[in-house]
Amino acid sequence: MNCDTCAYYAYDEDDDCYYCTIDMDEDDYARLMTGSAKECPFWQNGDEYAVVRHQL
Repeated sequence: MNCDTCAYYAYDEDDDCYYCTIDMDEDDYARLMTGSAKECPFWQNGDEYAVVRHQL
């Protein structure tokens, strides 16, 4: 999964960049950074029109 398509990847106008808005603990963050987790367990599809396209 790609952070760019995640619902929790939000733009911060004050810092002029994107951040992950999930409140994860240190263990989860360490798993993501060391590569022991293949995919982010918090990833959710940020495409709000995906359901509509699926229904067509």
